[in-house]
Amino acid sequence: MKIKNVLPLLALSTCVFTNPTFAANWSSTALHINNGNQKNPFTEQKSDTTVYSVQHASGYDYGDNFFFIDYSKDDIDDDYQDADFYAEWYSTISLSVITGKKISSGALLDVGLTAGINVAGDAKVMKYLPGIKLSWDIPGFYFFQTLVTAYIDDSEGVAKGGAPIETNSWMLDAAFEYPFSIGSQKFSFKGHAEYIAEREDEFGNKVRAWILAQPIVTWDLGHAFKMKENTLLLGMEWQYWHNKLGTDVTESVPQIHVEWRF
Repeated sequence: MKIKNVLPLLALSTCVFTNPTFAANWSSTALHINNGNQKNPFTEQKSDTTVYSVQHASGYDYGDNFFFIDYSKDDIDDDYQDADFYAEWYSTISLSVITGKKISSGALLDVGLTAGINVAGDAKVMKYLPGIKLSWDIPGFYFFQTLVTAYIDDSEGVAKGGAPIETNSWMLDAAFEYPFSIGSQKFSFKGHAEYIAEREDEFGNKVRAWILAQPIVTWDLGHAFKMKENTLLLGMEWQYWHNKLGTDVTESVPQIHVEWRF
Protein backbone atom coordinates (compact mmCIF):
# COMPACT_ATOMS: atom_id res chain seq x y z
CA MET A 1 0.00 0.00 0.00
CA LYS A 2 1.57 3.28 -1.09
CA ILE A 3 1.14 6.68 0.54
CA LYS A 4 -1.04 8.08 -2.24
CA ASN A 5 -3.59 5.32 -1.51
CA VAL A 6 -3.77 5.88 2.25
CA LEU A 7 -5.54 9.24 2.50
CA PRO A 8 -8.55 8.16 0.41
CA LEU A 9 -8.74 4.99 2.50
CA LEU A 10 -8.69 6.96 5.75
CA ALA A 11 -11.32 9.34 4.40
CA LEU A 12 -13.49 6.39 3.40
CA SER A 13 -13.12 4.84 6.84
CA THR A 14 -14.35 8.10 8.41
CA CYS A 15 -17.55 7.79 6.39
CA VAL A 16 -17.94 4.10 7.19
CA PHE A 17 -17.34 4.30 10.93
CA THR A 18 -19.56 7.37 11.40
CA ASN A 19 -22.37 6.02 9.18
CA PRO A 20 -25.43 4.91 11.21
CA THR A 21 -25.62 1.72 9.16
CA PHE A 22 -22.24 0.57 10.54
CA ALA A 23 -22.65 -1.43 13.75
CA ALA A 24 -20.77 1.02 15.96
CA ASN A 25 -21.62 0.97 19.64
CA TRP A 26 -20.00 4.38 20.09
CA SER A 27 -17.98 6.85 18.04
CA SER A 28 -16.20 10.18 18.47
CA THR A 29 -14.79 12.47 15.78
CA ALA A 30 -12.94 15.71 16.54
CA LEU A 31 -10.95 18.53 14.98
CA HIS A 32 -7.84 19.55 16.95
CA ILE A 33 -5.75 22.68 16.42
CA ASN A 34 -2.38 22.97 18.20
CA ASN A 35 -0.01 25.92 17.99
CA GLY A 36 3.51 26.27 19.43
CA ASN A 37 7.18 26.86 18.64
CA GLN A 38 8.37 23.46 17.44
CA LYS A 39 11.94 22.52 16.55
CA ASN A 40 13.28 21.30 13.25
CA PRO A 41 15.24 18.29 14.61
CA PHE A 42 17.82 18.55 11.81
CA THR A 43 18.65 22.27 12.20
CA GLU A 44 17.31 22.86 15.77
CA GLN A 45 15.67 26.06 14.52
CA LYS A 46 12.33 26.85 16.13
CA SER A 47 9.32 28.02 14.14
CA ASP A 48 5.75 28.95 14.88
CA THR A 49 3.90 25.75 13.93
CA THR A 50 0.20 25.03 13.63
CA VAL A 51 -1.03 21.44 13.41
CA TYR A 52 -4.58 20.74 12.25
CA SER A 53 -5.73 17.23 13.14
CA VAL A 54 -8.84 15.16 12.43
CA GLN A 55 -9.22 12.28 14.91
CA HIS A 56 -11.75 9.48 14.97
CA ALA A 57 -12.39 6.66 17.43
CA SER A 58 -15.18 4.10 17.40
CA GLY A 59 -16.09 0.84 19.08
CA TYR A 60 -18.17 -2.02 17.77
CA ASP A 61 -19.05 -5.55 18.89
CA TYR A 62 -15.67 -7.04 17.96
CA GLY A 63 -13.27 -4.27 18.91
CA ASP A 64 -12.42 -0.66 18.11
CA ASN A 65 -10.81 1.65 15.58
CA PHE A 66 -8.75 4.81 15.90
CA PHE A 67 -7.06 7.09 13.39
CA PHE A 68 -5.88 10.66 12.96
CA ILE A 69 -4.61 12.80 10.10
CA ASP A 70 -2.32 15.76 10.92
CA TYR A 71 -1.65 18.68 8.58
CA SER A 72 1.32 20.76 9.77
CA LYS A 73 2.28 24.28 8.66
CA ASP A 74 5.14 26.39 10.04
CA ASP A 75 6.38 29.90 9.25
CA ILE A 76 9.84 28.94 7.92
CA ASP A 77 10.61 27.47 4.50
CA ASP A 78 13.07 24.77 5.61
CA ASP A 79 11.64 21.58 4.02
CA TYR A 80 10.27 20.49 7.41
CA GLN A 81 6.56 20.82 8.26
CA ASP A 82 6.18 23.53 5.61
CA ALA A 83 2.85 22.03 4.50
CA ASP A 84 2.89 18.32 5.24
CA PHE A 85 0.63 15.54 6.49
CA TYR A 86 1.12 12.64 8.87
CA ALA A 87 -1.43 9.90 9.66
CA GLU A 88 -1.85 6.90 11.95
CA TRP A 89 -4.55 4.23 11.86
CA TYR A 90 -5.12 1.36 14.32
CA SER A 91 -7.78 -1.35 14.35
CA THR A 92 -8.17 -3.76 17.28
CA ILE A 93 -10.11 -7.01 17.66
CA SER A 94 -11.02 -8.13 21.19
CA LEU A 95 -9.70 -11.57 22.11
CA SER A 96 -12.51 -11.94 24.67
CA VAL A 97 -15.08 -11.61 21.89
CA ILE A 98 -13.47 -13.82 19.26
CA THR A 99 -12.61 -16.60 21.75
CA GLY A 100 -15.93 -16.40 23.59
CA LYS A 101 -14.03 -16.38 26.88
CA LYS A 102 -13.51 -13.30 29.05
CA ILE A 103 -9.80 -12.49 29.05
CA SER A 104 -9.30 -10.34 32.13
CA SER A 105 -7.51 -10.41 35.46
CA GLY A 106 -7.56 -7.82 38.23
CA ALA A 107 -7.24 -4.39 36.61
CA LEU A 108 -6.83 -5.93 33.14
CA LEU A 109 -10.12 -5.55 31.27
CA ASP A 110 -9.28 -7.09 27.92
CA VAL A 111 -6.56 -8.05 25.46
CA GLY A 112 -6.82 -7.16 21.77
CA LEU A 113 -4.98 -7.94 18.55
CA THR A 114 -4.02 -4.67 16.84
CA ALA A 115 -2.91 -3.76 13.31
CA GLY A 116 -1.57 -0.25 12.72
CA ILE A 117 -0.23 1.94 9.90
CA ASN A 118 1.88 5.13 10.22
CA VAL A 119 2.28 7.34 7.13
CA ALA A 120 4.30 10.53 6.52
CA GLY A 121 3.78 12.58 3.33
CA ASP A 122 6.93 14.44 2.23
CA ALA A 123 9.19 11.87 3.90
CA LYS A 124 7.43 9.04 2.00
CA VAL A 125 7.44 6.94 5.18
CA MET A 126 5.25 3.89 5.74
CA LYS A 127 5.34 1.81 8.94
CA TYR A 128 3.28 -1.28 9.85
CA LEU A 129 2.56 -1.92 13.54
CA PRO A 130 1.05 -5.33 14.36
CA GLY A 131 0.79 -6.02 18.07
CA ILE A 132 -1.26 -6.35 21.24
CA LYS A 133 -3.40 -3.80 23.10
CA LEU A 134 -4.16 -4.11 26.81
CA SER A 135 -7.19 -2.27 28.20
CA TRP A 136 -7.07 -1.42 31.91
CA ASP A 137 -9.65 -0.58 34.58
CA ILE A 138 -8.04 2.19 36.62
CA PRO A 139 -10.29 4.14 39.03
CA GLY A 140 -11.21 7.60 37.77
CA PHE A 141 -9.94 7.10 34.21
CA TYR A 142 -12.34 7.19 31.29
CA PHE A 143 -9.88 4.81 29.60
CA PHE A 144 -6.30 3.64 29.99
CA GLN A 145 -4.68 1.49 27.31
CA THR A 146 -1.20 0.18 26.57
CA LEU A 147 -0.03 -0.96 23.16
CA VAL A 148 3.00 -3.09 22.27
CA THR A 149 3.73 -3.50 18.56
CA ALA A 150 6.38 -4.21 16.01
CA TYR A 151 7.59 -1.17 14.01
CA ILE A 152 8.09 -2.50 10.48
CA ASP A 153 9.44 -0.20 7.78
CA ASP A 154 8.06 -0.15 4.23
CA SER A 155 9.21 3.35 3.24
CA GLU A 156 10.25 4.43 -0.25
CA GLY A 157 13.72 5.61 0.81
CA VAL A 158 16.20 8.21 -0.37
CA ALA A 159 16.34 6.88 -3.94
CA LYS A 160 12.68 7.91 -4.36
CA GLY A 161 13.03 11.28 -2.66
CA GLY A 162 12.01 10.24 0.84
CA ALA A 163 13.60 9.74 4.23
CA PRO A 164 16.09 6.85 4.58
CA ILE A 165 14.67 3.34 4.90
CA GLU A 166 15.13 1.98 8.44
CA THR A 167 15.56 -1.43 9.99
CA ASN A 168 12.58 -2.80 11.91
CA SER A 169 12.03 -2.05 15.58
CA TRP A 170 9.25 -2.04 18.19
CA MET A 171 6.98 0.42 20.00
CA LEU A 172 5.41 0.78 23.45
CA ASP A 173 2.55 3.28 23.79
CA ALA A 174 0.20 4.31 26.59
CA ALA A 175 -2.98 6.37 26.02
CA PHE A 176 -5.36 7.68 28.66
CA GLU A 177 -8.09 10.13 29.63
CA TYR A 178 -8.91 11.28 33.17
CA PRO A 179 -11.90 13.65 33.63
CA PHE A 180 -12.01 15.90 36.70
CA SER A 181 -13.80 18.96 38.06
CA ILE A 182 -12.72 22.10 39.89
CA GLY A 183 -15.75 23.72 41.45
CA SER A 184 -18.45 23.81 38.79
CA GLN A 185 -15.98 23.61 35.88
CA LYS A 186 -15.17 20.40 34.01
CA PHE A 187 -11.68 19.48 32.84
CA SER A 188 -9.84 16.51 31.36
CA PHE A 189 -6.26 15.26 31.53
CA LYS A 190 -5.50 13.06 28.53
CA GLY A 191 -2.91 12.15 25.94
CA HIS A 192 -0.36 9.48 25.19
CA ALA A 193 3.31 8.61 25.57
CA GLU A 194 5.33 6.34 23.27
CA TYR A 195 8.73 4.71 23.21
CA ILE A 196 10.17 3.55 19.88
CA ALA A 197 13.34 1.49 20.09
CA GLU A 198 16.63 2.18 18.33
CA ARG A 199 17.21 1.12 14.72
CA GLU A 200 19.53 1.88 11.75
CA ASP A 201 18.90 3.70 8.48
CA GLU A 202 19.81 2.44 5.01
CA PHE A 203 23.27 4.06 5.27
CA GLY A 204 24.12 2.30 8.53
CA ASN A 205 23.55 5.37 10.71
CA LYS A 206 22.04 4.91 14.16
CA VAL A 207 18.47 6.15 14.58
CA ARG A 208 18.16 6.80 18.29
CA ALA A 209 15.36 5.42 20.42
CA TRP A 210 12.88 8.18 21.19
CA ILE A 211 10.29 9.06 23.81
CA LEU A 212 7.35 11.20 22.71
CA ALA A 213 4.83 12.39 25.31
CA GLN A 214 1.85 14.62 24.51
CA PRO A 215 -0.26 15.19 27.65
CA ILE A 216 -3.15 17.67 27.33
CA VAL A 217 -5.25 19.48 29.93
CA THR A 218 -8.58 20.75 28.52
CA TRP A 219 -11.38 22.95 29.87
CA ASP A 220 -14.94 22.21 28.73
CA LEU A 221 -16.07 25.55 27.29
CA GLY A 222 -19.44 24.12 26.29
CA HIS A 223 -20.24 23.29 29.90
CA ALA A 224 -18.81 26.60 31.16
CA PHE A 225 -21.00 28.68 28.87
CA LYS A 226 -24.10 26.49 29.23
CA MET A 227 -23.91 25.06 25.73
CA LYS A 228 -23.53 21.41 24.71
CA GLU A 229 -21.01 19.72 26.98
CA ASN A 230 -17.84 18.01 25.74
CA THR A 231 -18.05 19.68 22.32
CA LEU A 232 -15.79 22.76 22.43
CA LEU A 233 -12.63 22.36 24.52
CA LEU A 234 -9.75 24.76 25.21
CA GLY A 235 -6.48 23.72 26.77
CA MET A 236 -2.74 23.28 26.71
CA GLU A 237 -0.72 20.42 25.26
CA TRP A 238 2.88 19.82 26.30
CA GLN A 239 4.94 18.06 23.65
CA TYR A 240 8.06 16.43 25.05
CA TRP A 241 10.12 14.60 22.44
CA HIS A 242 13.45 13.11 23.51
CA ASN A 243 15.62 12.27 20.47
CA LYS A 244 13.07 13.80 18.10
CA LEU A 245 12.75 11.66 14.94
CA GLY A 246 15.78 9.63 16.06
CA THR A 247 18.18 12.59 16.27
CA ASP A 248 19.95 13.77 19.42
CA VAL A 249 17.60 16.77 19.71
CA THR A 250 15.14 17.02 22.60
CA GLU A 251 12.06 19.22 22.31
CA SER A 252 9.91 20.47 25.18
CA VAL A 253 7.20 22.86 24.00
CA PRO A 254 3.81 24.02 25.32
CA GLN A 255 1.10 24.37 22.68
CA ILE A 256 -2.31 26.05 22.70
CA HIS A 257 -4.91 23.34 22.13
CA VAL A 258 -8.40 23.87 20.70
CA GLU A 259 -10.73 20.91 20.17
CA TRP A 260 -14.13 20.66 18.53
CA ARG A 261 -15.96 17.34 18.80
CA PHE A 262 -18.78 16.54 16.40
